[in-house]
Amino acid sequence: MSERVQARWLDREQQRIWRTYLLGVARVNERLDDALRQFGIDLGEYEILVSLEEADQRRLRMSDLAEKVHQSRSRLTHTVARMEKAGFVEREACPTDRRGVWAHLTDEGFELLKEAAPSHVESVRNAFIEPVDPEDFRALGRAFEAVLSAE
Repeated sequence: MSERVQARWLDREQQRIWRTYLLGVARVNERLDDALRQFGIDLGEYEILVSLEEADQRRLRMSDLAEKVHQSRSRLTHTVARMEKAGFVEREACPTDRRGVWAHLTDEGFELLKEAAPSHVESVRNAFIEPVDPEDFRALGRAFEAVLSAE
């Protein structure tokens, strides 16, 4: 039987900062989604387009794409299926692994990305970069590097 973990409660300031972080992330994501809606995509779909565009031959194995965009394989499969119906992505069997599937950015998906990118970058600037003091922004970078390197 596992031992019960003793709770180490957050102090008032830690709790305030944690809740501010959660609300801030939600607000930024909401604003980014709103800006992408005019292109018929959401932030998750935009990240898929970007990840595929940056990949060699504009394609990735679905399992690698799921890791890159931080989505479950199941959720990614549904999202890519929608994007495939819209003509932005194609899926193809991996020739060297019968179980593997590649996601490939189509020319139509690439054109959508080129069209949406300027608006997206501007919304990132408006929602996240510009409201934050440059010194605080650099501190955020250091903080999240620490978060990502923690085990």
